[in-house]
Amino acid sequence: MPETHVTPRHKAPRSVTRSASRLAVKAAAVVPAPRLTGALALMGAAGIAVNAGVAVQGNADATDIGPATADLAVSSLEAIDTARLAARGTEVQSEARRLSRSDDRPALPIHQRATKAASLPLDHQELDGAMTERVEPPQPTDPRALAQSMLPAYGWSSSEFSCLDQLWVSESDWDPTAINPTSGAYGIPQSLPAEKMATTGSDWRTNPATQIAWGLGYIRDSYGTPCGAWSFKQGNNWY
Repeated sequence: MPETHVTPRHKAPRSVTRSASRLAVKAAAVVPAPRLTGALALMGAAGIAVNAGVAVQGNADATDIGPATADLAVSSLEAIDTARLAARGTEVQSEARRLSRSDDRPALPIHQRATKAASLPLDHQELDGAMTERVEPPQPTDPRALAQSMLPAYGWSSSEFSCLDQLWVSESDWDPTAINPTSGAYGIPQSLPAEKMATTGSDWRTNPATQIAWGLGYIRDSYGTPCGAWSFKQGNNWY
């Protein structure tokens, strides 16, 4: 037979094939599993292109690929790297959005209870940190200050206190245990008999507030105002 000239087929260097395989393994190791979908799709496209190149060459060995096909495989792997970088950027953006949303959330109930516990005494809270009672300001312990604070409840202004002070200084000098040795009148308002003050409270013997409350009621019912009672006392030496 006459010799037939056959154009030699170009073979891609096996180093290109090995490099492509290494890049594919590295991409699979670096890119997290949930983000490999796009990369695998690109690798699949590269494989189709390689197979297509082999088919065009006929019945040649599977490793014999044309230069154009090898370039396509390399380009596909570069696209995989680009997809990996884009996926990493998306992950960073998602984390930033998650952190920004957490800044707008209200404090957890346990933190709210801790804040409330720091501002309220424990005996004014339930186990869940809710306030159960309102604390009223303490009453004055000085009988004079206590009587002055009680005047508005009887419809009197503070100007009446001067008369009240002079009246009860002359009677008992504001001593809740003062007793008249002759008549038996007792306490700050010098109630006679002493047991009359029991209508205001059972602690009338020792509690200045109970004695003052009874005395102010007696003055209102008998003289109208403390100044009226003081005026009567000055003219009669009793009230």
